[in-house]
This record gives sequence, C-alpha cells and structure tokens, in this order.
Amino acid sequence: MFRLTSGHRPGIAVATGLTLAASALGLAQPLVAKHVVDSSVRGEVLWPFLLLLSGLFVAEAAAGATGRFLLDRMGEDVIRMVRHGLVSRLLRLEMREADRRRRGDLVSRVTADTTLLRDVVSQALVDLLTGCLVSAGALLLMLWLDPLLLLLVVVTVALAAVVVSTLLKGMRAASEQMQSSVGTIAAELERALGALPVVRVYRAEEREARRIGERVDSAHRSGVRAAKLAAVMSSAVELAVQGSFLLVLVVGGMRVGSGGADSLGDLVAFLLYASYLVMPLSSVFRAIGLIQRGAGAYLRIDEALALPQEPAQEPGPALPGTPPATPRSPAHALELTDIRFAYVPDRPVLRGATFTVPHHGLVALVGRSGAGKSTLFSLIARLYDPDAGSIRFDGRPATALTRRQCRAGIALVDQNTHVLEGTLRENITYAVPDATDDDILRVVRLTRLEHVVRRLPGGLDGRLGDQGGTLSAGERQRVALARALLARPRLLLLDEHTSHLDAVNETALTRTLSDVTRDCAVLVIAHRLSTVRHADRIVVLEDGRTVASGRHDRLLATSAAYRELAATHVLHGRVPENGER
Repeated sequence: MFRLTSGHRPGIAVATGLTLAASALGLAQPLVAKHVVDSSVRGEVLWPFLLLLSGLFVAEAAAGATGRFLLDRMGEDVIRMVRHGLVSRLLRLEMREADRRRRGDLVSRVTADTTLLRDVVSQALVDLLTGCLVSAGALLLMLWLDPLLLLLVVVTVALAAVVVSTLLKGMRAASEQMQSSVGTIAAELERALGALPVVRVYRAEEREARRIGERVDSAHRSGVRAAKLAAVMSSAVELAVQGSFLLVLVVGGMRVGSGGADSLGDLVAFLLYASYLVMPLSSVFRAIGLIQRGAGAYLRIDEALALPQEPAQEPGPALPGTPPATPRSPAHALELTDIRFAYVPDRPVLRGATFTVPHHGLVALVGRSGAGKSTLFSLIARLYDPDAGSIRFDGRPATALTRRQCRAGIALVDQNTHVLEGTLRENITYAVPDATDDDILRVVRLTRLEHVVRRLPGGLDGRLGDQGGTLSAGERQRVALARALLARPRLLLLDEHTSHLDAVNETALTRTLSDVTRDCAVLVIAHRLSTVRHADRIVVLEDGRTVASGRHDRLLATSAAYRELAATHVLHGRVPENGER
C-alpha cells in the first residue's frame, strides 16, 4: 500500500493533517464541555464557552469533510493508475500466458479487485493512522483526568483486541477466496455468453446456470464467512467500548457521589472521551479488517501486473539454427527456414516447415486439420516465436527486428474474423484510423460490402453490435478482409477467408485477390480447390513439415499427399479429371 501511494504522499500528508486537525478539534470539545458544566454549577457566564463549542463543531466538520474529499480523490487517482497499468499489461501479455488465462478472471482484476483496493487506499491507511493517533490522544487526556478509570477502559479494550487479532487471519483467507470466486464467476459467465447460440440450441441454459451458480455459491459462502468474522469483530469492539463506558459511568458516578473524584465536570469530560474513543477505535479495527480484505484483491492485482508481456522494443534473441543476421537481397517478401515449434514441450506442432512467399505472388498453404497451418500464421505475425529455425521479412531476419517492426507490414484475416463492438467505419479503419472516405469506399467495393452499408441504419456509421452480431458470418469475414486491405500491407495473411462465402462472393473475392497481388504478397490457408487452383504456388503441410510445393496441376501429378487431400475432400470442390489437367 505504501508503494502504491508513492506519487501521492504530499496529498496524503495534507489530508492526514486535516483529519488529525478535525480529530484534535473533537478532542478539545470535552474540555470545553467540562468548563461549561463546572461554570454552570458555579453560576458563571456560559455563552463564551457555548460559542467556542459551536465554533469547534463547525471547524471539525469542515476540516473532516475536506480531508475526506482529498483522500477519496487520492484513492481514485491511485486506482486509475493501477487500472491503466493492468490494462496496458493485459493487452501486451505473451500469447502463451494469454492462452492459459481466463479472460473473465483477468477482467475481474481490473474491475472488482481494484474497486476493493480503492477503499483500502482511500480509507483504511489514513483511518489506521489517524485512529491510532486520536485514540492515543484521548487516552492521554483520560490518563490526565483519572488514571483509575482509564485502567478499566484499557482492560476492556485489550480483551477486544485479543478477540480481533484471532479473527484477522480467517478474514483475510475468506476475502481471498471470495475475490477469487468473483473472478471465476466473471470468467464462467463470459464463457457462456460468448457461446450463447450454442447454449440455446443444445438447451444447456440450466446446466450453465448450475455451473455458474456453483461459483456464486462459493463466493456467497466466503462472503458470509467474512461477514461473520467481521460481525464478531465489530461486536467485540462495540461491547468493549460500551462496557468500558458503563464501568466508567458506574464507578465514576460512585466516586463523585463519595467525593473521590475532582468534580462532576471531570467525570463528564472523561465520559465524553470514553465515547469519543468509540469512533477512532472502531475506525482502527475497521481499517485492519478492510486491509485484510483488500490484501486478497491486491495479491490478485500484483499477480496480474507481474505476468510476462511481449518485449516492447528490443529485438528477440537468435534461435538455434538461425543464419547470421545480415540482410539478404529481398527476393522474397517472406522466407521460412526449418521452422520448429511446440505449444507444450515434447509435443511439436511444426517439425521443419520451409517455404518462401515472393513479392506480388499468391501462395496457398494446404494440409489436414492440425498440420500446423494456423500456427505458422501465428509465428509469422510474431504472436509466438519459433523454437528453432528462421523467419525473414524482405530479407531481414525477424530476430533482428522488434515485433512492431515485423507487424508494421503485415495484415491478418484469421478464421475467427474478429469484429469489434462499434461502427462499421471503426471496424474497417481499425488499422488506419485516419483513412479517407475514398480509401474506405474503395475497400468496401473490393469486398462487396455495399449492401451492408445500405442496410445498416447510419451506413458506415451504423453500429455492428457485440462481436458483429448484426452481421452474417460471411459479412463479418468481408469486414475483416476490408480492414486488412485498407492497411495496404506488404504481406497479407488470409486464414480460410472464404469459408463463409457463397459462390458468387467467393468468385468476386478471387478476382480481388488477383488485383491485390499487384501491390503485396498474399499467403492464404485454403480449403477450397477454387482458391488453390489460382495460386502461383501451393505449399503442402503434413505433420508440421512441408512435403511438397508447386502449382495445382503439377502437384496433382507428382504429390501423393496433395492428391489425397483432394480425393478425401480436405480440399473442397470438384477434382478435375485427367483430361482437364
């Protein structure tokens, strides 16, 4: 907590000073009340003391309100900084780390956990400090007024402190479990809502509700346990304070009656200090409990801030088998040499993929599901780094470039066809936010999105809904392609870009790609003969290796692997007869 507030300590000092000033003004009030009582008994003038008492009330309220506002604002500033750091870290996570984390749980750390942490930062720390100081001040004044009565108060409060200390560990554990369960609820709900059509079609609403309900029940149990411990702690403190107040009232009253105390005013002042001790002591114990609950949230936030992220600027390390980092003549837009990669150790996905993509050429990548085609795209886009082998862009090794430099010349249309919540214009211009209307309309025509523009209320500025819910699968695919083409990349990666298109749109898109190759290189993962037959070269992947490459007619004649792909309809479409080759 001290580290989190490092940039806000002057503001904390001012707020703490105001809070202490308000507390000091409050501590002065019983002394003034003592003089009011004693003056009343002696028949002296009361209005100066009453006026002073009113002024102390007003000054205490003003100082306290100002201090509280400064603390709340500081808490919001700190949490804004933490949230910025979390968002920046999560958007730059290494892909391996992002793959194994649940998105809903990560979102919960940015929202629910930071909200709890804000209360700790803005309230608990200062309450703990000021509560301790004010309690110490009240105890000193009570010692000055009557040491014997103070002893009774200290004994009862000490008993409450023993009870509280035994509850803190359990409260922290319950809070950590509750925060973790809340994160799991968010993750499970995100999972179900992300596949809502599947849930509906297979009538799994009750099953998913039970699944999420188990997490809700777990959070409830942890919350109830924390509430039970907090209630016991609060009751212990309240009983201690009230018990000490009653003891002081009974014993002090008996001593005043027997002449053992200095005056009735002393007893009134002591009772006021005993009652004033309630708030600072309560704030101290409440702050301790809040810090224990916030510790669980802070641990989750700290864990997220420590997750590994992609290096921002530095080029990656050279890999085993990588040639020297001297640029070659850029004869190829992309060159892969003996690429090897595994998501999990000892379970390789790629075992030696080697091929090139020439400038202004269309290369199709084919193979069975699981052959490593999409993984190759992830490596080319530098979402992962290969375990061995080399990737070169325009003759320059990827390891000699930063990820941003590698990606600057790449556009990707993956098989998930991500469409973001927002307008059609925002989705198309995602890579080029300052694109002109002429450029936007050019890619709209190229990808045959005119009817979508006409259909949407607002045209290009019409909203597409979450994950493009107002579009068909084929329309989402064309929006993703328009986004890629607008970026004018040197290398265009297309992963099953025609899987949701009808024959008319597929034919038009094939013609578009022929035009695109005049400006850039195109590497496409294809499952349709209509796509690969027009490719300048076809690369066949089998078990993570490139086993053949060439044009369609040559591969049908020379490659058994390619013929098998066509014959088993892994490549969809009519296989040409021998006479048509």
